[in-house]
Amino acid sequence: MSQLDVWLRERHITEVECLVPDISGVARGKILPTSKFLKNQADSSLRLPESIFSQTVTGDFIDSEVTNPTEPDIMLRPDPDTLSLVPWYEDPTAQVINDCVYRDGEPVPFAPRQVLRRVIDLYAAKGWKAIVAPELEFYLCAQNIDPDYPLQPPIGRSGRAETGSQSYGIDAVNEFDPIFEDVYQYCDAQELDVDTLIHEAGRAQCEINFNHADPMSMADQAFMFKRTVRQAALRHGVYATFMAKPYSEEPGSAMHIHQSVVDVKTGRNLFSDADGNDTKLFHAHIAGLQKFLPAAMPLIAPNVNSYRRLTRFMSAPINLHWARENRTAGLRVPESGPEARRVENRVPGADANPYLVIAASLACGYIGMVNLLEPTDPISGSAYSRKFALPRYLPDALNKLKGASELAEVLGEKFVTLLMEVKQAEHDEYQQVISAWEREHLLLNV
Repeated sequence: MSQLDVWLRERHITEVECLVPDISGVARGKILPTSKFLKNQADSSLRLPESIFSQTVTGDFIDSEVTNPTEPDIMLRPDPDTLSLVPWYEDPTAQVINDCVYRDGEPVPFAPRQVLRRVIDLYAAKGWKAIVAPELEFYLCAQNIDPDYPLQPPIGRSGRAETGSQSYGIDAVNEFDPIFEDVYQYCDAQELDVDTLIHEAGRAQCEINFNHADPMSMADQAFMFKRTVRQAALRHGVYATFMAKPYSEEPGSAMHIHQSVVDVKTGRNLFSDADGNDTKLFHAHIAGLQKFLPAAMPLIAPNVNSYRRLTRFMSAPINLHWARENRTAGLRVPESGPEARRVENRVPGADANPYLVIAASLACGYIGMVNLLEPTDPISGSAYSRKFALPRYLPDALNKLKGASELAEVLGEKFVTLLMEVKQAEHDEYQQVISAWEREHLLLNV
């Protein structure tokens, strides 16, 4: 009897949700009765079309030059390490994240989990192991049935909505205690290793930090956490959104990634020497981030809305200077002991696919390390006083990625091609939308 079989039978599971993260981080897949799921495992008949990875965030399919035009089936292989209960259902239901392979057993290069695994394997070939810890920001907002209307903060326990910034406010978080009690309960049931909860600068904006661990585990947990928060909020008649910039007048939401690299054999942090000094590999990792993150923006700022967040003086970076204990810099080095030496990548948005964010951030650092690149000098003072040095719009970012052959080689050239095709299709569709601003200011004035 397999590990999956034993786990499901012991918990009297009636249904299994087989999840596959697509390029946008949307959970695709199938829901099966447990008996059918186990039968599918026995005869390897659990399948989906390859085209799930050529879907845009709106659910539309694109024609791609790198996917098979016949839309062949791909095989789903559940990862037993991701098997958990779905705590918001009454009937005993399980969920499991799946890897995707072709009939010959070759991994599907477009699957975000495979993109991340490819980067992890490159580290392993050098005797390195990456350690990451995400920080995810999100907003709670009142239910918004008509998308033409702006979002509004939700009503808390006091019967009132927040009217101003309540950064780190304990009572402000307590306004939504019933939601967060469910969030923590759901996280415990799924064994999601969340750490601290804080109130961020925006109205009803919060942040959850994760404890550090290996990249795949952290990506899986961030992927499941997004779903968990949305479900907990809905139970209380509230939306939880991970949009990068849901409010025009409020700070955006980020997915900061703390990352370090250890020696596989010794477990020693390669970013610090025995005396606590920065190593050449640490500086090279930072240099790789500085050089290649602009080209990686379609992975870490993947939507048209993502670029609205990257605004001067709005708690988001505008360039890739690095500094110690400086939250205005795109790359921050927190104060720590030698064993915890790390760099915090503050550029990614909360709207990004966690697998692709972590893969992109680690890929940039990897290229820096293998080439021993040199970073700029660390800055002092506010990075907001420096030049804006990130792509301002999605087309700019796509053009930078198109020319980044070294990054494409690390991430997988077929994946990068498909990503650019999907994101270009999304931008083309966005360009067809006439905004309220245009109707207000141009309708009768031009």
